[in-house]
Amino acid sequence: QVQLVESGGGLVQAGGSLRLSCAASGRTFSNYGMGWFRQAPGKEREFVAAIRWGSGSTRYADSVKGRFTISRDNAKNTVYLQMNSLKPEDTAVYYCAADRTSLVVHITAGFYDYWGQGTQVTVSS
Repeated sequence: QVQLVESGGGLVQAGGSLRLSCAASGRTFSNYGMGWFRQAPGKEREFVAAIRWGSGSTRYADSVKGRFTISRDNAKNTVYLQMNSLKPEDTAVYYCAADRTSLVVHITAGFYDYWGQGTQVTVSS
């Protein structure tokens, strides 16, 4: 059974940084795509960043390009989201997700099969 456990959220001032982690277990993830999504109160869940575990190919939402970096550590089965220059509008619950079937990096939540429980990120102004 696939399990995704996020950590690293918290409260930070605008301009600060956080690194989110997503520890994956229960499968061999070398053919998976891994994504980060976020959902702010009253808003729909939106794509943030994604990476193919095997190739390392990445995609980012325009709103985070140049500020966020997604990466993975094969030995630790962990995906990271380094978030720099944080803004109040980055405040949301951040979710890690795994796509077990696609060969490309997807930005649509519907392509992802497994989800973590989420971690809260709050950016104060």
